[in-house]
Amino acid sequence: MTIRRPVTAAVALLALLSLAACDTMAGAGKDISKAGNALTSSAKQTQQKM
Repeated sequence: MTIRRPVTAAVALLALLSLAACDTMAGAGKDISKAGNALTSSAKQTQQKM
C-alpha cells in the first residue's frame, strides 16, 4: 500500500507534463507554419521583381 501513492503521483505528473507538451508542440507548429508562409511570400515577391 505504501508504494501505491508515489506511483499514482508519478502517473499524475507524467499526465500533466504530457498535456503541457502537447500545447507547446501545437504552438511551435503554428510558429513554424507562419515562418514558412512568410518565406513563401517573400520568395514569390522576389520572383515577381525578376
